[in-house]
Amino acid sequence: MRNFLMLWSLTLLLAGCADEPGAGTPKGQAANAVPSVYTVNYPLAWMAGELSGDLVAVSFPAPAGEDPAFWEPDVDTILQYQQADLVLLNGANYASWVAKVSLPSGTLVDTSASYRDRLITLKSGPSHSHGPGEEHSHGDLAFTTWLDLELAALQLRAVAAALEKLTPVRSADLEQALERTGKLLAGLDAQLLTLGQALDDAPILFSHPVYQYLQRRYRINGQALHWEPGEMPGDDQWAELEKLLQSHPARLMLWEAEPLPEVHRRLEKMGVQVVVFHPLGNRPDRGDFTSVMADNIDALESALVNLRAVGK
Repeated sequence: MRNFLMLWSLTLLLAGCADEPGAGTPKGQAANAVPSVYTVNYPLAWMAGELSGDLVAVSFPAPAGEDPAFWEPDVDTILQYQQADLVLLNGANYASWVAKVSLPSGTLVDTSASYRDRLITLKSGPSHSHGPGEEHSHGDLAFTTWLDLELAALQLRAVAAALEKLTPVRSADLEQALERTGKLLAGLDAQLLTLGQALDDAPILFSHPVYQYLQRRYRINGQALHWEPGEMPGDDQWAELEKLLQSHPARLMLWEAEPLPEVHRRLEKMGVQVVVFHPLGNRPDRGDFTSVMADNIDALESALVNLRAVGK
């Protein structure tokens, strides 16, 4: 609430900046300088970078280790977003801070607008926090849309269309980059569709409710918990898991990051195999969107092979 009031109190101050002439051009930037593009998450920054090359300067200022969905930028960073030539939004109410400040409407592009009718509506879940962050709920709309790679391809097209308006003189290069990057996403999508079929409705657990689009697109029979990779679940959470396994006998559990070693060992004793499937909201420690997604697929595929070997 404190952060919300602080951001809200800044709205009047920042609104004036947003409406000033030339607000879409960063301070000190010459008219012929490279346009600036800001994004609210890593997938959009990756898409813009893959498509634009040196056409634009792409910025994604969320700190490493934070979930960009719940991160709240400081005043200086908000000013940078206000002065950008283009701001790429994820849609689905992702990055709720955007609604609390004034950004020039002419620079905003909702990359999920073309599939708004395919967004997943959720019931409000229990409030919880990620590490030292404030409590929040994963209710309203599921927002990790890019985990459905068919939807990610639509976002890619929306990013391309926005960039073409920003840099029309390089439209041919942009079209080639769109075709190349689209093929990368299509290839990963095909692999996940095949893997979803191979899972054959086997029950799966998700450590956190962020995999809804992955679950729907690839027909995964999953149930979500609210466990954090860096925390030891309480006795009540372990008891909840024991009860859930009676009706949903999962042998695989997808995690956003590697859980604590003692959690990993305890799950293995319960017959549940840990699979790290990075949701990629923020920058990965290594690689890029496609390489980490390929790693995710390999990890899940290897886990499935291990289950089949144990079952023989």
